[in-house]
Amino acid sequence: MHNKQKDKFEVHLDAMIIKVQTCQEEKSLQSCSKCEQFLQCTLREDYIKAVYNSMSKGDTGGFEF
Repeated sequence: MHNKQKDKFEVHLDAMIIKVQTCQEEKSLQSCSKCEQFLQCTLREDYIKAVYNSMSKGDTGGFEF
């Protein structure tokens, strides 16, 4: 098995995934899209930023969803 050390962006993303999953469990939801706070949720916004930063490794520009 390949043991690659995670960079700070991957570590932050892992933490954000746990926070989002915890929030979903507390609200008994399978997905954020079913939540009434979906479009205004700062946790979800922070998670999306963490995903972007994990993929781009902090570089800006050149990446579109």
